[in-house]
Amino acid sequence: MHKSFLPLLILSIALILSTMLNASQIQVSPDGPFKRLDTAIETANSGDTIEVHSGQYSGPLKITKELTLIGYDWPVIDGKNHGIVLEFAAPNIRVEGFIIKNSGISLSQEDAGISINAPDAVIENNKIQHVLFGVYLRQAHHSIIRNNVIVGKEELAIPRRGDLVRVWYSDSVLIEKNKIQHGRDVIIWFSKGTILRKNKMTNARYGLHFMYSDDCIIEDNISIGNSVGAYLMYSRRLILKHNTIAYNRGATGFGIGLKDFDDGVLKENLIVDNRVGIFVDNSPREVDSNMNYKGNVIAYNDVGISLLSFIQRSHLVENSFIENYEQVAINSSGNINGN
Repeated sequence: MHKSFLPLLILSIALILSTMLNASQIQVSPDGPFKRLDTAIETANSGDTIEVHSGQYSGPLKITKELTLIGYDWPVIDGKNHGIVLEFAAPNIRVEGFIIKNSGISLSQEDAGISINAPDAVIENNKIQHVLFGVYLRQAHHSIIRNNVIVGKEELAIPRRGDLVRVWYSDSVLIEKNKIQHGRDVIIWFSKGTILRKNKMTNARYGLHFMYSDDCIIEDNISIGNSVGAYLMYSRRLILKHNTIAYNRGATGFGIGLKDFDDGVLKENLIVDNRVGIFVDNSPREVDSNMNYKGNVIAYNDVGISLLSFIQRSHLVENSFIENYEQVAINSSGNINGN
């Protein structure tokens, strides 16, 4: 190492150690020393941990520094049906153990339970209830959304609901072990390297929705009772494996829909009792791309697989088509040569 870099390295290490040593814990509870969560957030220094005990705390709240918020005995942050309940405006914020509820209902303002606008957030073990958008990530790379229960505003018609997880221009996000219901979609937009694993999506429009997002893994999820189980659009190299996609019988009623989708792998999924098991529209799109379907169980659907447009370069191997009313439908002037 060049000698000129040593002072800068030593200074950086000293600053990190100083931050770690000076980090403190702040207690919030109805009995004090801090009774208001907003006051504790304002008082805290970057790197501090705020321990919040059972009680009612008012939102909306905005966090503008690196903090960890840990809830004990399910403290409630209540947005009182106005705006965004909890907003992250700094990296490395962690929130765990809270009930976060009652966002506003403005789609144009994107009212949400939690809005994340910085990288490396962790949202874990929370109950996010009666919200328009659930967790909304914007340029929140490397964030983790894990083991939360996220419930939308069931009283709203589906077109009036927000997406209970929306990932926008946020790469390498991990979404796992969440239970999600009564929203619009779980949608991944313009985001590479997402891992979506062991989630359960029910009573929504699209259980899973990918748009312009490449190199993602979608595995061991359950998507049941939606209009569409999973819709994969304008994306490349998505791997969809070991998912259960069933009882999706809304207006479109696709178990899995594929639109202009390249180099995808659908492997060992259970696709049961949908109007259409797999709906294929111009996938693959690019002339040098392929699609691979292997080991899927496609059973008890009205149509097992429906091909809308001319399809080729698709490899279907070891799939089980069981008691679908119609096993394969070709709904175009093309044919299935070249598969």
